[in-house]
Amino acid sequence: MAGKGSNSVQLRHYNERVVLDAVRRFGQASKAEIARFAHLTPPAVAGIVDALVLGGYLVENGRRYGGKGQPSAMYALASDGAYSIGFHIGRRSMDAILIDFAGTSVAYETHDYDHPDPDTVKRLAANAVNRFRKQLGSELGARLTGIGVSAPYFIGGWDEELGFPGDVQLAWRQFDLKAYFVENYALPVMIENDASAGAVAELVFGLGKQFTDFLHISLSTFVGAGLVLDGTLQTGPNGNTAAFGPFPVTHSNLSSIPKPAGRFEVLLHRASIYTLIHHLKTNGIDISRVRDLDPMPAHARRFVEEWQDDCADALAQAIIGSIAVVDVEAIVIDGLLPSPLLLDTVSRVRACFTQMLPPGLIAPKITAGNLGARGSALGASIMPIYAQFGPDTGVLMKKGLDKKPLMIGSPS
Repeated sequence: MAGKGSNSVQLRHYNERVVLDAVRRFGQASKAEIARFAHLTPPAVAGIVDALVLGGYLVENGRRYGGKGQPSAMYALASDGAYSIGFHIGRRSMDAILIDFAGTSVAYETHDYDHPDPDTVKRLAANAVNRFRKQLGSELGARLTGIGVSAPYFIGGWDEELGFPGDVQLAWRQFDLKAYFVENYALPVMIENDASAGAVAELVFGLGKQFTDFLHISLSTFVGAGLVLDGTLQTGPNGNTAAFGPFPVTHSNLSSIPKPAGRFEVLLHRASIYTLIHHLKTNGIDISRVRDLDPMPAHARRFVEEWQDDCADALAQAIIGSIAVVDVEAIVIDGLLPSPLLLDTVSRVRACFTQMLPPGLIAPKITAGNLGARGSALGASIMPIYAQFGPDTGVLMKKGLDKKPLMIGSPS
């Protein structure tokens, strides 16, 4: 912090954020527990907690009995302290979610489409925002903190793999996603890569309460990942940390995937949902959405298992390459797969990883996430709340650095 001055007001705001983060992590906590977590004195925490209760951000949530001395008052986040809207713009569907200050989903909707052209995105977003605001009413609607948007990098790209019309990529090149939301909704807007947003959701609502250093892998239309170190999402100077799709792996064994001309295949072509759907269709199984695999059609099982084994082999290679560079406690795998299929796939990844692990590396825990298809939208929705209320040392600084914008368009 050398050369970055702070003052008592900024420090007070930072301490308030740390107190709120403690309560969010614990679910509910006493003032003594908050003080220990935040490394603050009990009188300081008492003053902050009382102010946050008065401000409508914390509520007293009963008392804990059974310990020494007087029963401890317990505090929880006030659900109506703030609200946020999150959007996930996927390549096959768009999710919209409204959450309250405690992170509870107040409303959720999803819309399928053949391809994500900007006009469709604008129409669906406008309708969702209007419905959410109507549901909140004027009083609670005034507590909307912002809009978070998650979208794949190069959302208009990869049109050859997905069969997008040729004008989709051009339309995304000419469309400023963030400007649209800012200009039309008069709210702060945050935009993040969809895989990174999924990692944020895992950090706040999932296994992030157990692990502070993990790689979160999203098995979505295209595979992606997000890296969390010391409880903080890592995005890198170009916002492209853990861009798992281009990771080089060996050639696929699936009959539906042509052998590439080069020495390596990319992970995207082996561990993505689009590859699974393509493999099924190539073998005469007419399934367009992965959710149609729950329950598993008997005639599809053989070909799904072929993809699972091929996907697990590729993911194990990529995981080993990753932990050779960055030491993490856990690998969390989640995404669009139905839960039974996800759990089975993760089990196969663990088996492949165990067989491949070379000496000199420490094996992380490989586990499945439980947020599923809502993960990216949920991560997007929490970003505006965390920007205003989450612990961030930047609040101590006179000036912060602007994050680089999300890249939208072609990878070329």
